[in-house]
Amino acid sequence: MLIQTPKIVEVSAQLVAVIRLTIPRSEIRSVMGPAIGEVMAAAHRAQDIGPAGPLFAHHFQIDPETFDFEVGVPVGRAGRRVGRVEAGELPACTVAQALYRGDYERLGEAWRELDRWIEANGHTPAEDRWEVYIAGPGSSPSPAHWITELNRPLLGYSAATS
Repeated sequence: MLIQTPKIVEVSAQLVAVIRLTIPRSEIRSVMGPAIGEVMAAAHRAQDIGPAGPLFAHHFQIDPETFDFEVGVPVGRAGRRVGRVEAGELPACTVAQALYRGDYERLGEAWRELDRWIEANGHTPAEDRWEVYIAGPGSSPSPAHWITELNRPLLGYSAATS
Protein backbone atom coordinates (compact mmCIF):
# COMPACT_ATOMS: atom_id res chain seq x y z
CA MET A 1 0.00 0.00 0.00
CA LEU A 2 1.17 3.47 -0.83
CA ILE A 3 -1.23 5.18 1.58
CA GLN A 4 -2.10 4.67 5.21
CA THR A 5 -5.58 3.27 5.85
CA PRO A 6 -8.04 6.00 4.84
CA LYS A 7 -10.60 7.47 7.21
CA ILE A 8 -13.74 9.56 6.85
CA VAL A 9 -13.26 13.03 8.33
CA GLU A 10 -15.43 16.14 8.71
CA VAL A 11 -13.32 19.16 7.78
CA SER A 12 -14.17 22.75 8.67
CA ALA A 13 -14.10 25.60 6.18
CA GLN A 14 -10.66 27.20 6.03
CA LEU A 15 -9.77 30.69 4.80
CA VAL A 16 -6.93 30.51 2.28
CA ALA A 17 -4.71 32.61 0.04
CA VAL A 18 -4.50 31.02 -3.42
CA ILE A 19 -3.43 31.31 -7.02
CA ARG A 20 -5.66 29.47 -9.53
CA LEU A 21 -3.81 27.87 -12.41
CA THR A 22 -4.95 26.01 -15.50
CA ILE A 23 -1.84 24.63 -17.18
CA PRO A 24 -0.64 21.74 -19.32
CA ARG A 25 0.50 18.84 -17.09
CA SER A 26 3.97 19.14 -18.57
CA GLU A 27 4.39 22.62 -17.03
CA ILE A 28 3.71 21.65 -13.40
CA ARG A 29 7.39 21.59 -12.38
CA SER A 30 8.14 25.02 -13.83
CA VAL A 31 4.93 26.71 -12.62
CA MET A 32 4.36 25.30 -9.12
CA GLY A 33 7.51 26.70 -7.47
CA PRO A 34 7.01 30.32 -8.53
CA ALA A 35 3.29 30.14 -7.61
CA ILE A 36 4.18 28.87 -4.14
CA GLY A 37 6.63 31.74 -3.74
CA GLU A 38 3.97 34.28 -4.73
CA VAL A 39 1.40 32.84 -2.33
CA MET A 40 3.83 32.77 0.57
CA ALA A 41 5.00 36.32 -0.11
CA ALA A 42 1.45 37.66 -0.36
CA ALA A 43 0.15 35.84 2.71
CA HIS A 44 3.12 36.30 4.99
CA ARG A 45 5.09 39.37 4.05
CA ALA A 46 2.61 41.54 2.17
CA GLN A 47 -0.40 41.07 4.45
CA ASP A 48 0.83 39.35 7.61
CA ILE A 49 -2.17 36.97 7.52
CA GLY A 50 -0.44 33.62 7.41
CA PRO A 51 0.39 31.02 6.64
CA ALA A 52 -1.70 29.31 9.31
CA GLY A 53 -0.89 25.80 8.08
CA PRO A 54 0.91 23.84 5.39
CA LEU A 55 0.84 24.49 1.67
CA PHE A 56 -1.84 22.70 -0.37
CA ALA A 57 -2.99 22.14 -3.94
CA HIS A 58 -6.76 21.99 -4.58
CA HIS A 59 -7.47 20.23 -7.87
CA PHE A 60 -10.84 20.98 -9.49
CA GLN A 61 -10.57 18.55 -12.40
CA ILE A 62 -8.13 15.81 -13.23
CA ASP A 63 -7.55 15.65 -16.96
CA PRO A 64 -4.85 13.67 -18.78
CA GLU A 65 -3.53 16.83 -20.42
CA THR A 66 -4.37 19.72 -18.07
CA PHE A 67 -4.17 20.64 -14.40
CA ASP A 68 -6.91 23.00 -13.16
CA PHE A 69 -6.02 23.78 -9.55
CA GLU A 70 -5.24 26.30 -6.84
CA VAL A 71 -2.01 26.36 -4.92
CA GLY A 72 -2.33 28.05 -1.55
CA VAL A 73 -1.94 28.24 2.20
CA PRO A 74 -4.45 28.52 5.04
CA VAL A 75 -4.58 32.00 6.59
CA GLY A 76 -5.87 33.38 9.87
CA ARG A 77 -8.10 36.00 8.28
CA ALA A 78 -9.23 37.01 4.80
CA GLY A 79 -6.75 39.05 2.85
CA ARG A 80 -6.90 41.28 -0.16
CA ARG A 81 -5.80 40.48 -3.69
CA VAL A 82 -2.04 40.84 -4.21
CA GLY A 83 -1.01 40.23 -7.82
CA ARG A 84 -2.33 36.78 -8.74
CA VAL A 85 -2.98 35.81 -5.11
CA GLU A 86 -6.63 35.93 -4.05
CA ALA A 87 -8.56 35.24 -0.87
CA GLY A 88 -10.52 31.99 -0.94
CA GLU A 89 -11.86 29.16 1.16
CA LEU A 90 -11.49 25.40 1.31
CA PRO A 91 -15.03 24.12 1.89
CA ALA A 92 -16.44 22.47 4.98
CA CYS A 93 -17.28 18.92 3.92
CA THR A 94 -16.87 15.23 4.59
CA VAL A 95 -13.72 13.80 3.02
CA ALA A 96 -12.00 10.48 2.63
CA GLN A 97 -8.53 11.27 3.96
CA ALA A 98 -5.26 9.33 3.83
CA LEU A 99 -1.56 10.00 4.30
CA TYR A 100 0.95 9.24 1.59
CA ARG A 101 4.69 9.10 2.31
CA GLY A 102 7.11 9.48 -0.57
CA ASP A 103 8.10 11.24 -3.76
CA TYR A 104 5.57 13.46 -5.52
CA GLU A 105 6.07 11.37 -8.69
CA ARG A 106 3.85 8.66 -7.16
CA LEU A 107 1.01 10.91 -6.00
CA GLY A 108 -1.13 9.78 -8.95
CA GLU A 109 -0.84 6.17 -7.78
CA ALA A 110 -1.67 7.22 -4.21
CA TRP A 111 -4.82 9.03 -5.41
CA ARG A 112 -5.89 5.98 -7.43
CA GLU A 113 -5.47 3.83 -4.33
CA LEU A 114 -7.63 6.22 -2.28
CA ASP A 115 -10.27 6.24 -5.04
CA ARG A 116 -10.37 2.42 -5.01
CA TRP A 117 -10.88 2.50 -1.22
CA ILE A 118 -13.70 5.05 -1.59
CA GLU A 119 -15.47 2.88 -4.16
CA ALA A 120 -14.90 -0.36 -2.21
CA ASN A 121 -16.48 1.26 0.85
CA GLY A 122 -19.60 2.43 -0.98
CA HIS A 123 -18.86 6.16 -1.11
CA THR A 124 -19.19 8.53 -4.06
CA PRO A 125 -16.33 11.01 -4.55
CA ALA A 126 -16.77 14.60 -5.67
CA GLU A 127 -14.73 15.66 -8.67
CA ASP A 128 -12.38 17.93 -6.72
CA ARG A 129 -9.65 16.91 -4.28
CA TRP A 130 -6.83 18.53 -2.38
CA GLU A 131 -3.45 17.50 -1.12
CA VAL A 132 -1.76 19.08 1.88
CA TYR A 133 2.03 19.02 1.88
CA ILE A 134 2.69 18.29 5.56
CA ALA A 135 6.41 17.63 5.05
CA GLY A 136 8.28 18.06 1.78
CA PRO A 137 11.55 19.14 0.22
CA GLY A 138 11.80 22.10 2.60
CA SER A 139 11.86 19.80 5.62
CA SER A 140 14.02 16.97 4.24
CA PRO A 141 15.92 16.30 1.02
CA SER A 142 14.81 12.65 1.22
CA PRO A 143 11.41 11.84 -0.36
CA ALA A 144 11.12 8.99 2.15
CA HIS A 145 10.36 11.71 4.75
CA TRP A 146 7.82 13.65 2.68
CA ILE A 147 4.21 13.39 3.89
CA THR A 148 1.19 14.42 1.81
CA GLU A 149 -2.35 14.36 3.18
CA LEU A 150 -4.90 13.37 0.51
CA ASN A 151 -8.45 14.74 0.89
CA ARG A 152 -11.30 13.66 -1.41
CA PRO A 153 -14.74 15.19 -0.69
CA LEU A 154 -17.60 12.70 -0.63
CA LEU A 155 -21.06 13.24 -2.11
CA GLY A 156 -24.24 12.36 -0.25
CA TYR A 157 -22.42 11.43 2.92
CA SER A 158 -23.43 12.35 6.43
CA ALA A 159 -21.88 11.28 9.71
CA ALA A 160 -25.17 9.56 10.58
CA THR A 161 -24.67 7.02 7.77
CA SER A 162 -21.30 5.73 8.92
